[in-house]
Amino acid sequence: MSETTAKRRRMRSFVRREGRMTPAQRRALESLWPRYGVWLPEGWLDLDALFGRAAPRLLEIGCGMGESLVAMAAAHPQHDYLAVEVYRPGIGTLLRRLEEVGLDNVRVIQADAVDVLEHWLPPASLAAVYVFFPDPWPKKRHHKRRLIQSPFLRLVWRVLQPGGLLHVVTDWTDYAEQIWAAVAQAGGFRSVAGTGRCAPRPPWRPQTKYEQRARRLGHPIHEIILERIDDPG
Repeated sequence: MSETTAKRRRMRSFVRREGRMTPAQRRALESLWPRYGVWLPEGWLDLDALFGRAAPRLLEIGCGMGESLVAMAAAHPQHDYLAVEVYRPGIGTLLRRLEEVGLDNVRVIQADAVDVLEHWLPPASLAAVYVFFPDPWPKKRHHKRRLIQSPFLRLVWRVLQPGGLLHVVTDWTDYAEQIWAAVAQAGGFRSVAGTGRCAPRPPWRPQTKYEQRARRLGHPIHEIILERIDDPG
């Protein structure tokens, strides 16, 4: 990432807290990045060239170790998946999983998702954007760090095709309420389940270990699925 890009960033989708990498994660990064990794260009990414075909493109932001992403990509080989993650240990595990399953419809970007949306993804290039269980930043003084806010929604609107979907899942009720408020402020989206209403979990979305734990603890799961509509202005 260039110094100019770093300086012009207005939002951050993460705080760096990487932790230790295992030898297996490090080996996967070194050996598999040339196959699955994306070197970001000066301008828009050429997605057809990146994947070697034309297909519906779906982006998962904060894919972690790739548990959901690998399952979705394996179940839907007709789709291409972009994974955006900043933490190298998670990327190492994701790369290893991709090789084990033998997938070729996934590419991985190590960067801040906000920068990727703003500077590298062409307009109307994606069929869907997934943000499953983003960092809730539970302390009130940290709510400003939450990813899903009006400026972020406007960036997502730009890269989605008309009728494309933004699918957010959280088990924090106050975060869900903040998301609905941001949607109303940003415009350009409608809930597929009705205004201010969550949808049932689609059968194709895998349940992660995190989600299973949240359900055991009795946390409500807020499934927010938004369709891109008119110009947000």
